[in-house]
Amino acid sequence: MEKIICVECLSSKVKKNGHTHYGKQNYQCLECGRQFVKDSQRVSEEKKEIINKLLMERISLRGICRIVGVSLTWLLGYIVKIYQKLPENLNAEEVGDYGEICLWKFEVQADEMWSFVKNKENKQWIWIAIDAQTKQIIAFHVGDHSEESAKKLWEKIPVAYRENSTFFTDMWDSYSKVIPSAQHTACTKGSGLTNAIERFNCTMRQRVSRLVRDSLSFSKKLDNHIGAIKYFICGYNLEIASLFS
Repeated sequence: MEKIICVECLSSKVKKNGHTHYGKQNYQCLECGRQFVKDSQRVSEEKKEIINKLLMERISLRGICRIVGVSLTWLLGYIVKIYQKLPENLNAEEVGDYGEICLWKFEVQADEMWSFVKNKENKQWIWIAIDAQTKQIIAFHVGDHSEESAKKLWEKIPVAYRENSTFFTDMWDSYSKVIPSAQHTACTKGSGLTNAIERFNCTMRQRVSRLVRDSLSFSKKLDNHIGAIKYFICGYNLEIASLFS
């Protein structure tokens, strides 16, 4: 009799666990709890590394499946796991690591970009704040285009920035209602004072397929939409940090 091995932890302690809707025998590992069928694929660490890089590029999930040779079901489960492990600080360096600079000279640029989930009527605005000096993203929030969302972005910005920075934004009124007036400068697009955040928005829209305006790669679930954006930002911050290390 063929020995059944768990595709996740390679344990031989498995039990039968009903059948799939395709009629195949389903198994469950008694060690890690993973459910699988006998011909389930085990994805190597090398393939996972490739997938991690592809998730940072403008490639649909089905495209990644075709390139790497994994199933869409496996890939969807995998990205949910890595989204759950993303750090809350977005991999941005702590303020104290920037070097000998005066705290009151920090400059932050903030902007919001339009996106949607499931259909274009379900608008989801991505609010983003960037350190103008290091070019790292220090906070983001996905929500509507209201003052409440601007407030949630403000609350996610690290305290050191909220207390010691000048904030440059566009003319959207919600910012002036949330950011202290002594720290806030509202400016037009042509002023050049929000160039860093506008450039990042362009980069993210070009590299995250879910944000391309005319595409079939849009998000179907809000949690996955937020997870994909957070995943890109965390990876982007690491890329930027490596340029100055």
